[in-house]
Amino acid sequence: MTLDLIKIRRDLHQIPEIGLEEFKTQAYLLERIAEITHGKDFVEQKTWRTGILVFLKGWAPEKTIGWRTDIDALPVVEETGLDFASTHEGRMHACGHDMHMTVALGLLDEMVQVQPKNNLLFLFQPAEENEAGGMLMYEDGAFGDWQPDEFYGLHVRPDFKVGDIATNTATLFAGTCEVFITFKGKGGHAAFPHNANDALVAASYFITQVQTIVSRNVDPIEGGVVTFGSMHAGTTNNVIAEAATLHGTIRTLTQDMSLLIQKRVQEIAQGLAASFGLEVDVQLKQGGYLPVENNPELAQNLMAYFENTDGVHLIDCLPAMTGEDFGYLLNKIPGVMFWLGVDTPYALHHPKMSPKEEALPFAVDKISGFLKTRTN
Repeated sequence: MTLDLIKIRRDLHQIPEIGLEEFKTQAYLLERIAEITHGKDFVEQKTWRTGILVFLKGWAPEKTIGWRTDIDALPVVEETGLDFASTHEGRMHACGHDMHMTVALGLLDEMVQVQPKNNLLFLFQPAEENEAGGMLMYEDGAFGDWQPDEFYGLHVRPDFKVGDIATNTATLFAGTCEVFITFKGKGGHAAFPHNANDALVAASYFITQVQTIVSRNVDPIEGGVVTFGSMHAGTTNNVIAEAATLHGTIRTLTQDMSLLIQKRVQEIAQGLAASFGLEVDVQLKQGGYLPVENNPELAQNLMAYFENTDGVHLIDCLPAMTGEDFGYLLNKIPGVMFWLGVDTPYALHHPKMSPKEEALPFAVDKISGFLKTRTN
């Protein structure tokens, strides 16, 4: 059968769902997978919650190659104006996972035409954006005997052209860690500050002091990010705030650097709380969002293949400070992630982000060629 990649992508774009709630998405994918694999007795499949695993058993397997796609969407109100815009209010495939799923289906269609020598696993993974679905599946033993020896995956990139494939032999995406901090003081009347203990002032000092972590604790060659994008305290002008809550993110290119910054955030928060006579609660949530560290040998092999493939413009790129839960799987299983150019002026997660669909047949054609080199 010949897949209509454009129709599939547009169908998926209209039914975006939040992680672990991808029920319509899973049903749609299962229908397409059934059509693609019909009559192929070397194909098995199973589900894990809203995820799907499709296993192609090789005829003389020496290893298992894995291809991963994410399937969830974001809580974004779409503003593209497309005829096939989201039909789920407040939900949008603003990160391009509809493109990722379509490429995966296209690759599956290519790879089932002839039984491969080595095993091949297609993972349709839920909850990349919110719950680190890759980690959840791995820790729950979802792979079983199908666990890959090598894992590959892509992510669309708006500022690269169609035909561009970009990666490197080290870190591609940063690891991320969410930070939740609550300073707890004593509320009171604004006219009598000596009878209160102002949590808002302490939180303000923390926001300024935490800026010194990157400037004074982080090796400038390595870099790191500490950003607090949310701060809430108080209710009105003449009441001293009893509590102040902050929500931030740490982003680093190595796990060691992440742990260093996490330690300094805790120490500064605790030190300021002690100096102001307040209580503080610090919660750090890293979960499965580890740095996406490519295996150097496998990455060199992939880059060499695409460098010698007609129609592909290979870019050896710098890391990005965006996060990706594929980092957890690459921490357990050697593999490579790479960027696929989709040439749109709007950034990932933007409500007008609309990838060029010409990237779909390009990706299926070029990447299936690479997978065949790994499975035969």
